[in-house]
Amino acid sequence: MPAYWIARARINDPVEYKRYTDLVPEIIEKHGGKVLARGGKYQIMEGPEHFHRFVVIEFPTLEQGVTCFESQEYQDAAAFRRANGAGEVQTVVVESGDATD
Repeated sequence: MPAYWIARARINDPVEYKRYTDLVPEIIEKHGGKVLARGGKYQIMEGPEHFHRFVVIEFPTLEQGVTCFESQEYQDAAAFRRANGAGEVQTVVVESGDATD
């Protein structure tokens, strides 16, 4: 069952953040992911306007999305934005389907 990596980000240092974003597409592809939305135009419908960049990536399974996030290569890339506060990110991986029983 497909799963979606959903990230909300606030970029504080565009130069350092780009060091991260330049590495990520290849890592995602290696783990079977497909970027559906990355940046671009958006409209916040409800909630705080803290984040201003949104990313949606589809993976074949929840496990592949989690494995990608936990991989050493992704963690090394994410270190560029984490080490110096280049960006704040909230990431979730959610399985598709309707589980509202």
